[in-house]
Amino acid sequence: MAIRTAVNRALTAITALPTAAALTDGNLTLLTTVASSNSATTSFTSSINSTYNSYLFVYINFQPVSGSNDKRFTLQASTNSGSSYGVTATTTAFRATHDENDGSAALGYTASHDIAQSTDFFQISDILLDGDGDSHVSGHLQLFNPSSTTFVKHFIGRFQGSNTNECISGFGAGYFNTTSAINGIQFKLDSGNHNGTIKLYGVGPKQ
Repeated sequence: MAIRTAVNRALTAITALPTAAALTDGNLTLLTTVASSNSATTSFTSSINSTYNSYLFVYINFQPVSGSNDKRFTLQASTNSGSSYGVTATTTAFRATHDENDGSAALGYTASHDIAQSTDFFQISDILLDGDGDSHVSGHLQLFNPSSTTFVKHFIGRFQGSNTNECISGFGAGYFNTTSAINGIQFKLDSGNHNGTIKLYGVGPKQ
């Protein structure tokens, strides 16, 4: 396709605009949506492959079921399509907090919530969740080049949550220390069931 340029703000040489289909590779492509209700886990064991360079998980209003308090939102990866979860990972995180009554506010590294070469489920959102309407977490996790068999798998995350009377905004990042292809991701609370929606997007361009 020829590239046409605009000179002196004259657009007469452009005879047609690109179609939406022609722009697909540069957009987010929704692959699947999982809406969980009183679920122990939310898993993605398909669509994570070599089609895209990276994948974006968007989680919306993820919270414990009513009556469950002080729960943490965690995740882990799989290299065998979900038969098991426990890929060695190292993470880092920091967060900002602000009370509803303006009583306190803080910004800092959360050393107690990072991991070093662990195979356990881990937090990307440093927040304690309660089972009521004003306590939940939303955000996203981006996983880069999960199908590579050469490199470890980096990821970055962002979350915003509330906990009874506190606003918490945080950032997390890390890597799965494996050169095997990652083809599954599971989200869950550290105990108890959850409600919430997670959407999986492929981030263009397609391979």
